[in-house]
Amino acid sequence: MLIRTRRFFNPLRSNRPGAAGPSHEATYNRVAAGALARLAALSDGVFAFAMTLLVLDIHVPPIGTVHNEGELWRALLALLPGFVMYAMSFLTLGIFWIGQQTQLNHLQRSDRDLAWLHILYLAAVALMPFSTRLLAEFIEYRTALLVYWCNIFILGITLYCTWWYAKRAHLTRAELPVQVTTAIDRRIVTAQSLYALGAALCLINTYCSIAFIFLV
Repeated sequence: MLIRTRRFFNPLRSNRPGAAGPSHEATYNRVAAGALARLAALSDGVFAFAMTLLVLDIHVPPIGTVHNEGELWRALLALLPGFVMYAMSFLTLGIFWIGQQTQLNHLQRSDRDLAWLHILYLAAVALMPFSTRLLAEFIEYRTALLVYWCNIFILGITLYCTWWYAKRAHLTRAELPVQVTTAIDRRIVTAQSLYALGAALCLINTYCSIAFIFLV
């Protein structure tokens, strides 16, 4: 009886429910950041903010530099590269938003590692206004085009890694058809291949690259 009592009141052990047994397997990584709705909400906010910043980089011509209709038209034409880059980047972010939402729609849960992968992805999204502005200001420079392409490449790599990890960690829905996972993989790889081809066209000139990426 004394041995049993000592064992029962052993201070090195916890008598709280869930302190021993199979519950030890419920690690922090499995229980943290499991709400897909919160992850989707954060993503929507970052995408909305980044897409809004794109247009804020286009400034109305200073009123002191415009004195007639002709000068206004010339000032607006000078803004044309900025509008082209705005449209291209807005569409590009739209594509990546759809790609991420497609993945989230096919997950049954999340975990801490997947959440951090998506946060890394969103960090690349937040960089898009900078790379867009850089290319708009230095549209004839290959370096500016390559920085823009690197931004897209990082977006593609992180998006692929989130999907790869979700499959590996069995976070996808149990009834998910193999055709869907294959289609998502192929979509990312195909798009990144086309973006890389567009970046390579800067060896001819940057305008060819921009036109090709816009078409993608």
